[in-house]
Amino acid sequence: MPKPRLRALVLAAGHGSRLEPLTAFLPKPLLPVTGRPLVEHTLERLVLAGCEAAALNLHHLGEQIRDRLGDRYRGMRLVYSEEQPQRLGTLGALHPLRDFLGEAEVVLLVNGDSLCRWPLPRLVRRHLASRAAATLLLATAADPEAFGGGVAVDGERRIVALSRHEAPRGDVERRGDVERWIVFAGAHALTPELLARVDDGPADIVRQLYRPLLAEGARLQGVVTRRRWHDLGTPRRYLEGVLDHARGGWWSRPFRRSWRASGATVARGARLSSAVVESGATVESGALVHRSIVLAGARIGAGAEVRESIVGPGVSLPARARIQRRVVVVAQRGLVASGNDSHVEGLLFSPLDAPRRRENPGL
Repeated sequence: MPKPRLRALVLAAGHGSRLEPLTAFLPKPLLPVTGRPLVEHTLERLVLAGCEAAALNLHHLGEQIRDRLGDRYRGMRLVYSEEQPQRLGTLGALHPLRDFLGEAEVVLLVNGDSLCRWPLPRLVRRHLASRAAATLLLATAADPEAFGGGVAVDGERRIVALSRHEAPRGDVERRGDVERWIVFAGAHALTPELLARVDDGPADIVRQLYRPLLAEGARLQGVVTRRRWHDLGTPRRYLEGVLDHARGGWWSRPFRRSWRASGATVARGARLSSAVVESGATVESGALVHRSIVLAGARIGAGAEVRESIVGPGVSLPARARIQRRVVVVAQRGLVASGNDSHVEGLLFSPLDAPRRRENPGL
């Protein structure tokens, strides 16, 4: 059976407000994850799935993404869709790319702030076999209560409700249609005919596409995966997602506790405990890095202790410094501090769990 023609859109236009201060000068898709930007992990999965070309929508610091990736990734053609002066949303982003995506037999739509070893070939196979209008990847490894309650599926993994906050929720549960609520894992497979329903301007894929489709009786299919999935939308989730990813697959997880890039310098006598140290970073003698990320160009001074924190690019922590549950970046012009932040000797310290923006429930 010939493989279907696949094209994709990676949603990369988010401002990353909840990830500030990490995203003040770096777009969210370029945040490092074990030696590569987050977006490259996503593109890798698309290449492995046989995707012939992918688009990325750009807004906040989009030129950095274009400069980093160029026009091809491992032979897969890349195109870009600039969204200025406003972002177009998860559905509106498809409109400028209708001709590009319309040449495919299956359109993949992937969240640019998710980290997962997505089973995209299985998602595509199930989408084609079910003849659904759209097929969503669902992750059993994530807690629905942490993500707006998840989506509701029946015994055949058909999606029957898109949010616990929807009015129809009581009706579908009384009918017994809901088998369980599962978290959407950031990847959709769409039939190209849906592109004709996308109007010009900002639009949300749940409100303007999926809810109307359900109301019309169209089939929305779910594909369930037990693979680990992370939404890296906050500093806490970024930290936990990167540390989990660094432990590798099931065969290496019992043995690997920390990850360091080949270009990192970790002195004799330094201790890494469930830590990630990116290329160009230095951890000096006697320092402890526990459940933390040390980004490129950062230096942890001798005898310092870093616990449950993210040390940003170019940060130099002095000897015997002690930080816990903090995001530390270099203070520079244009960086806006919140009321919970503090400036110390040219560095900005932010609480790891300080709220920056209200969570967006559901999809």
